[in-house]
Formats: sequence, C-alpha cells, structure tokens
Amino acid sequence: MRLIKLAQQGDEMAKSTILAENMPLIKSIIRRYRNTVIEYDDLIQLGSYGLYKAMMNFNPDFGVRFSTYAVPMISGEIKRQIRDDGPVKVSRSTKTLALLINKFTDTFRGENGREPTIDEIAEHFKIDPYEVVFTMDSTHMPVSLYEKFDDDSGAYLIDNIKTVDKTEDLIDRIMLKDLIQNLDERDKKIILLRYYRDKTQSEVAEILGVSQVQVSRLESKILSFLKTKLTT
Repeated sequence: MRLIKLAQQGDEMAKSTILAENMPLIKSIIRRYRNTVIEYDDLIQLGSYGLYKAMMNFNPDFGVRFSTYAVPMISGEIKRQIRDDGPVKVSRSTKTLALLINKFTDTFRGENGREPTIDEIAEHFKIDPYEVVFTMDSTHMPVSLYEKFDDDSGAYLIDNIKTVDKTEDLIDRIMLKDLIQNLDERDKKIILLRYYRDKTQSEVAEILGVSQVQVSRLESKILSFLKTKLTT
C-alpha cells in the first residue's frame, strides 16, 4: 500500500517497482490470449497498462487485495483491444495437429469401417482427449468470409452474414480451455464426457463407477465453478 500511495502521487520508481513485482501476474493472465490477433509483446504492454490503471485507481476501502482488483483490469484491457483488432486466430500448431487428426481419421475409417473415438485419437497422438476435442472444435472454420459466392454480382460471403460480434465468445472459449485443463482428472472427465462426447449422466456414472445422483451433483458444482471463473 505504501508503494501504491507513492505511485498515485506520481513516484515513477514506485510505479516501476509495482509493475516489476506484478509481472508474473500479468504473464499468467495473458497466457489465456496467446492464440489471438495480438502479439505477445503487445499483450505484455496491454497487461502492463491494465495494471497501471489498477494501481492508479486502487483504494484499500474496496476491501479486496490489490491483485484481486488488478486481474479484471488487466484482462479487460486485453479484451477491449481484441474486440478492436478482430477475431481469435487458430495457432499454427493447432492447425497442424488438426490436419494430422483428419488424415488419421480418414485412414482409420478406411481400415475399420467406422470413425475413431476421441480416446483412440488421443492414444494415437499421445495427447489428452480434451486436447483432441479442442483441436477438432477450434478448426471447424468456414471458407474465407471474403470468398466470392456469386461471380455475377461480385458478392462475398461476408455480405450475407448478419453482423454479430462473437469475439467475446471466442475469448471465453480460450479461457474455458485453460480452466478445464486445470480441473482434476475426475472433473475434467465429467465435462469431457457430458459436453464433448454427449454422454448422459447415467452413462457417465457407469463409466466412472459412481451413482447418477453423484454425477449430477458434481456436474452442477463444476459448472458453477467454471461460470464463476469466466465472469470474474
């Protein structure tokens, strides 16, 4: 608080010290936005600006720790910039993995007469099943919005799409991926089976060897946790 008071009075050394002390916090937040249109160095700058705004506006009467107050300020600054710059990109590594998965799926289908399961794909590539789901989901992209669909009129696909800003949803998807990956194995498996494998609670209960009531209770708890994290 002494440093924050000095910073609010214009002490440049105090500002620099607070920034340096909180750089790990900034870096932990910008990890969520690494696959966006904004470069890493720019994310650091945006995060630093968000922290600066937090230190200049913080008041101990808020009744929260400075870091708690700073997190939404840092995240908000990045989100605003992403909304201005455009949609989230899919990373090159994710695109490459998606191509390999598609190739494996085609080969598997030809040899076995059916689609491979998520677990079979994960086992083949030695990755987490959730990573398979995220990769396949994130690369389900349409053709370019600037692809002509009518050569006679010269109209583009984007001309026939209603203007709805989905950037916030894409940002939340990135944050959701990180949150799910940090769940314990049981909770992660429940979410994966229920929302990415379309299993019923009874089917999940049978897989996990627990009761359907227990799955229902755990699912509600997990969803409440994820919702809280995404909205704070």
